[in-house]
Amino acid sequence: MQQAGAATYVKLIGAMFMWGGTWIAGRVIAQELVAPLAAPAIRFLLAGIVLAAVALAAEGRIPRPQTGAEWGIVCGLALTGIFLYALCFFYGLKHITAGRGALVVALTPVLVALGAWFLGQERMTPVRLTGIAIAMLGCLTVVGNGSPLALLHGAVGVGEWLILGCALCWTAYTFIGRQATQSLSPLAATLYASLIGSLLIGITALLQGDTRIAEWSWRVWTSVLFLAIGGTAFAFTWFADGVRRLGAAKASVFVNLVPVFAVLQAAVLLDERLGLAVLGGGLLVIAGVWLTTHPSEKAS
Repeated sequence: MQQAGAATYVKLIGAMFMWGGTWIAGRVIAQELVAPLAAPAIRFLLAGIVLAAVALAAEGRIPRPQTGAEWGIVCGLALTGIFLYALCFFYGLKHITAGRGALVVALTPVLVALGAWFLGQERMTPVRLTGIAIAMLGCLTVVGNGSPLALLHGAVGVGEWLILGCALCWTAYTFIGRQATQSLSPLAATLYASLIGSLLIGITALLQGDTRIAEWSWRVWTSVLFLAIGGTAFAFTWFADGVRRLGAAKASVFVNLVPVFAVLQAAVLLDERLGLAVLGGGLLVIAGVWLTTHPSEKAS
């Protein structure tokens, strides 16, 4: 693990702001397009091209994985954090608002902490268990649109389940990313994951049909460009660098900022308003995540 300076924290906060914005862009695309997968296919293709240009400008060459194991790791990143995440993300946002979706995915650091404990990388403590319980209660409240018992009554829709799938996909991506950056630069890992993910999504979009991109509105194109450059090229690379320097669990603490940025941007740009119960559930998630991943707990 490399030493982290102030620039690492600034980049992580910037990445979270970009990812907060991806919920707004994703909601726009999901609502305007019947079959939205062509948008993320173009997003990740553009991101790969931008990253390749950055690599050429900075290093004079495009780095690439050298071994079969490195290619396997990159494919794992593409499958979890790009392909499967895109499916859950865009189809989930057809059914629920951007703000609620982001509050559900705020549970991700708790899932990362649970994964680290299960893999023997972190130990479990009473404070962490309390944090996990609080975060889970908050997540159930958000998923149930204000009712934590909605899941037991079968009142949770497909949109909520898909957004929960986003959290699981991103948890897997975080751990694979930690492995990837032990031998690959964040730029190289993100570059090839983007290109492979774009290919997988593109094939799915073609099989799905309705990819008439010439008919897309300026809102859709603006959203795609933001997703490609801000939400992928910059944010993915900055997050991967944070994982390399801080570790998976500590870097994932910053994901707490994503729902905050998303709710604020959704209120300004989409005029979304969440109920007090849902906002309260979101605060429980963030509080529980803070307890679960608090630095003093890691040092104890």
